[in-house]
Amino acid sequence: MIESKIKPASEFEDAILVTVAGKREDADLIEEYLDELEFLTLTYGGVTKKKFIQRLEKPDKATYIGKGKIQEIKAYVEENNIQLIVIDDELSPAQQKNLEKELNKKILDRNFLILQIFAQRAQTAYAKTQVELAYSQYLLPRLVGLWTHLERQRGGTGTRGGSGEKEIETDRRIIRDKITALKEKLKEIDKQMITQRKNRGELIRVALIGYTNVGKSTIMNMLSKSDVFAENKLFATLDTTTRKVVIDNVPFLLSDTVGFIRKLPTQLVESFKSTLDEAREADLLLHVVDISHKTFEDQINVVNQTMTDIKASDKPVIMVFNKIDAFTHIEKEEDDLTPITRENLSLEELKRTWMSKMNNDCVFISAIEKDNIEEFRKIIYDRVKELHKKRYPYNNFLY
Repeated sequence: MIESKIKPASEFEDAILVTVAGKREDADLIEEYLDELEFLTLTYGGVTKKKFIQRLEKPDKATYIGKGKIQEIKAYVEENNIQLIVIDDELSPAQQKNLEKELNKKILDRNFLILQIFAQRAQTAYAKTQVELAYSQYLLPRLVGLWTHLERQRGGTGTRGGSGEKEIETDRRIIRDKITALKEKLKEIDKQMITQRKNRGELIRVALIGYTNVGKSTIMNMLSKSDVFAENKLFATLDTTTRKVVIDNVPFLLSDTVGFIRKLPTQLVESFKSTLDEAREADLLLHVVDISHKTFEDQINVVNQTMTDIKASDKPVIMVFNKIDAFTHIEKEEDDLTPITRENLSLEELKRTWMSKMNNDCVFISAIEKDNIEEFRKIIYDRVKELHKKRYPYNNFLY
């Protein structure tokens, strides 16, 4: 069960990171992805000591990485007493089993690492149930060769040869039954949440969406004058929080949602769909972007794809480019004839690129430093007021 798999966040482990990259894949992008994996590992409770990259056209079917790289990693792990190996991909059950056999260490693939973080972060019964469902769905095809096993449900007498297979079948039945029970439990909670949303009256609903750790909770606190938990770690908030906000004379409901991430496990997307109903049912989305991040455009694409996956891509959106206080760029020397890249653009130059075509659908702020907040509030005010007029043309209490 998931409780037996969660490592307390206070127990830090020395870790290494491993990834397979295409032979033509950009080195800076690979490093950026590994930096994100390092942040995930730290959030889980692991301290990264070294990163291993293997250039292959595609991962090895049996062991993910090649035999030579396995020996290199094995030597480093044994010499430096590494406790944890983190893979920046989802491993097949066979790859997981074979790698653990070769390296004799605990191995977490990217999906299971994120599941562990979600398990650590889950506070409410609803979030815990969602994570438990995702974990059970992840576990089902991976029963053979797991480091820790479900508690055995034994029955009958005279166990003979082939009992291992029988135990696995028993475990599969236990997990399938558990998945069914968890889905039913979530359905009941969903019904309650749907009723709660219906009881919120006729106010316009606005939802914050974005990649994880872009500052959504900080913006939530700033606009609603509340104290939603905000921390410089990934997935600091799992449960949707909704607050009533009033800008001048315009009231609306503002919801904060779970952050997205590259390669988010499909089990979690499925389990958290009901939580993401706040985004799917919102009248207006505030897509928060960390503009100081080197690959913020990739992060925008990840969020947009996730919104498409949950059938919420048709909503009006305001792009909120946050963390302008942390934005940096590399100025080119006058005699530097190399092509200009995104890293060479100043913030003002960046605003004149594709963002210039967004008109009033984007704003640049620093939620921490309170930069451009009045402009941000004015844009929200105008859009919410416009939406209210369209929905309730005969209700003129706002204008």
